[in-house]
Amino acid sequence: MTEKNTVFDFQRALKELQEGKALIGKEGILTPLIKQLTEAALEAEMESHLSREILANRRNGKSQKRIKSVNGSFELRTPRDREGTFSPQIVKKHQTSMSDELEQKIIALYGLGMSYKDISSHLREMYGVEISSGTLTAVTDKIIETVKRWQSRPLETIYPIIWLDAIHYKIHENGKVGSKAVYTILGVNIEGRKDVLGLYISENEGANFWLQVLTDLANRGIKDILIACIDGLKGFPEAIETIFPQTEVQLCVVHQIRSSLKYIASKNQKEFMVDLKRVYKASSKELAEVELDSLDSKWAEKYPIVIRSWRNNWERLSQYFKYPEEIRRIIYTTNIIEAVHRQFRKLTKTKGAFPNKDSLLKLLYLGIQNARKKWTMPIQNWSLAISQLVIFFEGRLDRELGLGI
Repeated sequence: MTEKNTVFDFQRALKELQEGKALIGKEGILTPLIKQLTEAALEAEMESHLSREILANRRNGKSQKRIKSVNGSFELRTPRDREGTFSPQIVKKHQTSMSDELEQKIIALYGLGMSYKDISSHLREMYGVEISSGTLTAVTDKIIETVKRWQSRPLETIYPIIWLDAIHYKIHENGKVGSKAVYTILGVNIEGRKDVLGLYISENEGANFWLQVLTDLANRGIKDILIACIDGLKGFPEAIETIFPQTEVQLCVVHQIRSSLKYIASKNQKEFMVDLKRVYKASSKELAEVELDSLDSKWAEKYPIVIRSWRNNWERLSQYFKYPEEIRRIIYTTNIIEAVHRQFRKLTKTKGAFPNKDSLLKLLYLGIQNARKKWTMPIQNWSLAISQLVIFFEGRLDRELGLGI
């Protein structure tokens, strides 16, 4: 292509725009202009460089390389000098992308759950840029360090309420595909704002690993948790109390109900749920225990395992009864963290087994960042809830809320 052909023709561009031709992308109207401006800037850089040279130096032709950008790809001609001391800045040596715009777009698309194949097709269709799966992997891998920093970031001193739960994925490891548990910790701070405090991956969900997770939270700055809401994993409450001995543990009532229904014959489920609802919807713990006795009398002979489970877990299942409705509604179930896991499933539903742990973590991290954009407001009725928590947990929130020392 001659120098004359590289001059941007505004009249032609205007005509093409009126005819409906795209501004950007493959054969986009703006692509020649981007090329022209970039090459003009490189020429200016070369002039400045030669003027600063002490020894005699001069131009030595031009090199050519293919540049990718969100405005399409094009051949860029970069001036060279005889001494080889010219180092362009606007488009550096070995650089093949105009800026990080393309990389940010790739990461954004990946964070929406798109496969590398779909991302590649999208970029080819929209921008005329051919990018291999290997390149896409390299681009998205750049956020792994960001994920690691996020995982080890300092946390706040106190969280009034946290929810802990696990979700499972298939991951390739040592030539085999195995199921791994991803441990998610969601917290609400004293301002009532939600945040995922961490993601941890282990072979399976177990109290021993939860102990490691809780130790890490303490090492990252958490000194106190008022209420921890969890499912019914055996040994989990004891793990929490080992690290945070003052924390009150509330078992998820919804998990307990689901677990119970697995053992109830379908013909009895409707009637059983009517009776069970009187238990967990009671206005007080005392009334709930009366209803639990009635449930026991009616169903224990037919479903002893179910009734025994409610009896054995009752102390931790019934913690929420001591609080007003504003707090009960928040803590009696782990649905709030399951909503996060639903977002994870939307991102990963087409992925199958992940090639490694990092590939899973970086996708879930991007999903969290997308979710956080919507977490702009405190939990509903939080101002009332926190004022009640101050009373129930006397002295433990005073310093953070500026109520005294």
